[in-house]
Amino acid sequence: MTSATAAGASRGPAAPKSRKSVTGTRRTVAALFLLPALVLLGALVVYPIGYSLIRSLYDQSGDGFAGFDNYQALFTDDGIRTALKNNIIWVVFAPTVATALGLIFAVLTERVRWGTAFKLVVFMPMAISMLAAGIIFRLVYDQDPDKGVANAVWVGVHDTFAESSAFPKAHPGRESPLEAAGGGAFITKDPVSAGRTVVLPLVGVAPDLMPDGAEKAVPAKPEDGKITGTTWQDFTRGKGVGKLNGVDGSELGYAGMRIEAVRDGEVVARTTASGDGTFTLPAAADGAQLRLPADNFKEPYNGLNWLGPSLVTPAIIGSYVWMWAGFAMVLIAAGLAGVPRELLEAARVDGANEWQVFRRVTVPLLAPVLAVVAVTLMINVLKVFDLVFIIAPGSSQDDANVLALELYRKGFASDQPGIASAIAVFLLLLVIPVMWFNVRRLRREVRR
Repeated sequence: MTSATAAGASRGPAAPKSRKSVTGTRRTVAALFLLPALVLLGALVVYPIGYSLIRSLYDQSGDGFAGFDNYQALFTDDGIRTALKNNIIWVVFAPTVATALGLIFAVLTERVRWGTAFKLVVFMPMAISMLAAGIIFRLVYDQDPDKGVANAVWVGVHDTFAESSAFPKAHPGRESPLEAAGGGAFITKDPVSAGRTVVLPLVGVAPDLMPDGAEKAVPAKPEDGKITGTTWQDFTRGKGVGKLNGVDGSELGYAGMRIEAVRDGEVVARTTASGDGTFTLPAAADGAQLRLPADNFKEPYNGLNWLGPSLVTPAIIGSYVWMWAGFAMVLIAAGLAGVPRELLEAARVDGANEWQVFRRVTVPLLAPVLAVVAVTLMINVLKVFDLVFIIAPGSSQDDANVLALELYRKGFASDQPGIASAIAVFLLLLVIPVMWFNVRRLRREVRR
């Protein structure tokens, strides 16, 4: 035993073992594997942040120290203030609408057989880049209803309830018996008499824009005790061809033209022209003047100016929601799959209707998932750039401006890198609290 002790003492203290990580990997090996990622992280994240922070404290040339002057410009420059206001609108509405739609889609698609196909269609825009989506919605919001889908639908709905005019460009020609009556209407210069015919010639409507029911105009025949007449397109192709204020064989009648008989400012009779332009008024119109109301010449409804100064930001937010509602739906559907069905059935057994089950059981159980989705989208919208840059035309880009776009414009278009760096640092400061909130919530969920 003494010899064994002596042998142990002669060997000295045991050599320290190589320290290992919690996974059993030697820390030097782990550090070597992490080194490329750390180098990239430093080069692509840490260095740009540090450089932007330093550059934001210098003037335009980069040689003179400007202090906090660039940050002061964030709250005095009109363009930046507009961008900040629009960013607030984005943060409030875009995540809220996208999350709400995602919740609705996730809940409803659980009850239909083709729910998977519907989810696929709703999620599909996520596969499209922001650039492609911007080009698509630039066409969707085109002012021309023949090109823009949004205005085509809007005009179709409007024209269903409010009929548009077929003669927006019509007006009296030379030596016409009609004159302007104010407000876009036209009236005969002289009163009309029963038993006599009246001519109401107009010009200005392109032949291909004449109403579908228009026929070749014919002169009206006089009728005892009534006033008859013709309203037509007093134009014949060919120089010097046709008789002025007279119906020619190739000229078309103004089918559907509304005509009123006016005496002392009151309408005493009214009628509508037939396909050949002829019309008849009763004896009550004797001694009155004939008026063509302004409704006949009202410009056709051309829809909304979606990309104008007042609607451009909501329109772009709509395109963003179209892209990201599918993302919200998929995450919320995953959370919904983990909701205990026993709780929902218990609520129904207790007499709750479907709306009460949704509002008092489903939504509270999904609150953590809804918060994660909303916060993630908030971080995303703070950096939105592509959609605004592509969809907003030059005439309204100032009104649709956001901080990320203003950073680009200050840095490249205006050559003000100091202010652009200050905007970048300000954006980072805005994102950090939201990220911190998200990380804390995720850690709480893990601890549960």
